[in-house]
Amino acid sequence: MDTVYDILRFAHVMSFVFMSVPLFNLIVVNERASLSKSFNYDADRYMENIIKNGAHRCFVFQSTVLVTGVMLVITGPLGLGSLWSNWVVAAKVVLLAVLMALLSYVHFKLQPRIESIFLNLKAGSELPKDLAGRLKLYRVRRKWMATLCLFFVITSIVLGLQVYGSFKPVITILLIALGALFALKANKTLLRFGWI
Repeated sequence: MDTVYDILRFAHVMSFVFMSVPLFNLIVVNERASLSKSFNYDADRYMENIIKNGAHRCFVFQSTVLVTGVMLVITGPLGLGSLWSNWVVAAKVVLLAVLMALLSYVHFKLQPRIESIFLNLKAGSELPKDLAGRLKLYRVRRKWMATLCLFFVITSIVLGLQVYGSFKPVITILLIALGALFALKANKTLLRFGWI
C-alpha cells in the first residue's frame, strides 16, 4: 500500500507542477506584446492557438490533481475526515474548485469570444477599425484570470507542503504574499530570466 500511496503522491505533485500553464500563458502574452503593439494576424493567431490548446492540458492536469488528491485522502494516513478536520486539505480542495471554475470561465466564455473575432480574419485581410478594442476587452480579462490562477496554484503548493506539518503562520503568509507578488510581476512584465 505504501508503494501505491507514493505513486499517487508523485502523480499529484507532478500534476500541480504541470498546472503552471497560467505562468506560461502570461509569458506568451507578454512575449507577443514585446514584438509590437499592432495586430499581426500570424503572431496573434499563433498566440491564441497556444492559449486555447493549453486549456485542454490544464483540464487534464486539474482532473489528475482531483483524482489523486481524493485517492491520497482515502488511502493515506489522514483519512476522509481530513476534508473537514484539516484546514490545509480543505483549503486545497476549495482552491482546486476555484481553479477549475476559472479555467472553465476562460475556456468556455472568454476564449470563444476571442475566437469569434478571429473567425472572419485572414493573413493580409483588411482589419476592422474596432478590432483592437474588441480584442483588448477579452484579452485583458483573460490575462487577469491567468494571474489569479497562477496565484492560486502557488498558494496551493505552499499549502501542499503543509499537509503533514504546518509552517509557522508568518512563513505561510510571507510565502503566499511572495506568490501574489510573483503573479503580479508575471502579469506586468516579461520574465526573461525566470524569477527576474
